[in-house]
Amino acid sequence: MKMKKRICLMLAIGVIFTSALAANAFNWKFWQKNVAKKVEYPAISSTDFEILPTMDSSSNAKNQVWVGTFQLIWNDLIDELVKQPVEFIGYKSAMAQNLNKKAFTTSDLSESAYYKKWGLASLKIKKEIEKGIKEKFNEKSDILDMFDWTPEPQKYFLYAMLKKDFEYIKPFDKLPDAEFKGSVGNVKYFGIDRDSSDSLRGTVNVLYYNNPSDCALSLRSKQGDIVYLYRTEDSKNLDVLYSDMLSKAAAYKGNKWFASKDEFKAPLIDFKSEREFPELCNKQIKNTNFMISKAIETVQFKMDETGVKLKSEAGIMTKMTSVGPGHVIMPRYFYFNGKYIIFLQEEGKTKPYFAMKIEDVKKIQK
Repeated sequence: MKMKKRICLMLAIGVIFTSALAANAFNWKFWQKNVAKKVEYPAISSTDFEILPTMDSSSNAKNQVWVGTFQLIWNDLIDELVKQPVEFIGYKSAMAQNLNKKAFTTSDLSESAYYKKWGLASLKIKKEIEKGIKEKFNEKSDILDMFDWTPEPQKYFLYAMLKKDFEYIKPFDKLPDAEFKGSVGNVKYFGIDRDSSDSLRGTVNVLYYNNPSDCALSLRSKQGDIVYLYRTEDSKNLDVLYSDMLSKAAAYKGNKWFASKDEFKAPLIDFKSEREFPELCNKQIKNTNFMISKAIETVQFKMDETGVKLKSEAGIMTKMTSVGPGHVIMPRYFYFNGKYIIFLQEEGKTKPYFAMKIEDVKKIQK
């Protein structure tokens, strides 16, 4: 009798042990498949970060970014679909008014840097867009599956992708982690210090230098894109900051070359974010049968010691409404270790295609 009890007990323990192993194996496989391979980006709240629809948009977010992608499809909405500036019945939208200015157009960007398409919403146009961005950029869309592709009368879709991938003339040095004013803990930097090769200095152009908190320079790339880095404590809209930077550069009488004792450092940046624009949706557009049902923009941006990678998408879906239609060389410290601005612009163009204000790097650094 005692022997039978021992055998039963041993069998019960074996069953429990085997079940535990199976559960652990299952959990491990689940973790490997669904968790281990995911690329994690910093969690970003609306107070930390905001995607702006236009460069002249106001925001209280610590980090602000604008890309011309959403403006490109808004231009198509005006020119191809609505045939007039977009105004809503019974609702005055400052955002729509700013977008109606068409301050950024395809003339401000090389044709090779963007893809756009519009037409009646259907799985056919979705597949055409997927094929188009694959052929042009070897990219997949992050937003197309967010839209409802059920065909309906006068249901249109407008889409754009802006893609940039460029390298500096020469890779800069990775610099020691250090503080960034406004961030908790040290952050990662790249740039030029006293131990860097002199050959790197010729790849940097000084715009102006008043002091470490008021200065600007530009970095040249192999592909013809320019990175402007502007250190300022001013809290203005991005379009005003861009104009201020150019005005200060034009008025500067000091050395415009990056001298042997000069140093510069900028933080590494790597983030991915998206924004929907509900304030533009479900409001009838004047003199049309249209309203916007969904509007989205995404930004994925990486800047390190080698160059810049930028991918941005924007999409608008419409639907039909139910009613009518100095001479002494002194060291200068271009340290972008506090609030600063980034502008990206193509050579030969008069406007940037990307702008970003940064106050807390920790939120946008992996």
